[in-house]
Amino acid sequence: MLLDAEQSVVIVVDIQPKFMAPIFEADRVLSRTKFLVSAAKLLGVPVLHTEQYPERMGGTEEELQAMIGQPAFGKMAFSCCGSEEFMAALEKTGATQAILCGIESHICVNQTAHDLIDEEYDVVLATDAVSARTLEMHKLAVKRMRDLGVVTAHSESILYEWMGSADHPKFKEALQLVKEA
Repeated sequence: MLLDAEQSVVIVVDIQPKFMAPIFEADRVLSRTKFLVSAAKLLGVPVLHTEQYPERMGGTEEELQAMIGQPAFGKMAFSCCGSEEFMAALEKTGATQAILCGIESHICVNQTAHDLIDEEYDVVLATDAVSARTLEMHKLAVKRMRDLGVVTAHSESILYEWMGSADHPKFKEALQLVKEA
C-alpha cells in the first residue's frame, strides 16, 4: 500500500511536555512529528491531535500546537478512538489512511492503532516519530502493531509517497522541508 495524500490523515498522539520528559529520544520524536505535520500542511493532508488528560497533564508542546493551528481533542481513554469528538472529526476528514505519530508507542499509540484497524482504516506508523519511555517498550510495541497489520514507514518516505513524483507542484517546497529537517 502506498500512501495517497487525498486519502490520508495524520494523527498526533499526546505530544505533551509532561509526557515527553522521560521518553526515549524525545527530541527525535518531536522533531520528526513537526516534520510530518509540516509535510501534511504543505500538501493539504488533515492533521488531528490529542491530549491525554490535559487538565492534569497540560497541553500539546507549544511550537507543535502553533504548527497544527487547531485545538486538540482531550481524552481520558488511552486510545484516541475513545473520544467521540475525535472520532467525529476523523470521520469528517473522509480519510481511509491514518498515519500515527506520538507517544507512547506501547500505550496510546498501540491502542489507537488497534481501534483504527477495527474501524477498517489502513494504519501507518511513522516509526521515527513515535517512542516510549524505554527502547524495549518501543520495539515491542512496534512489533505488536506490525503483527496486527500496521505498516511502518519513515516520515520522509510518507512525504514522498504523498507526492508520487518530482513533477508534483509542491516538490521544491517539500525538498526544502527535507533539507531543513
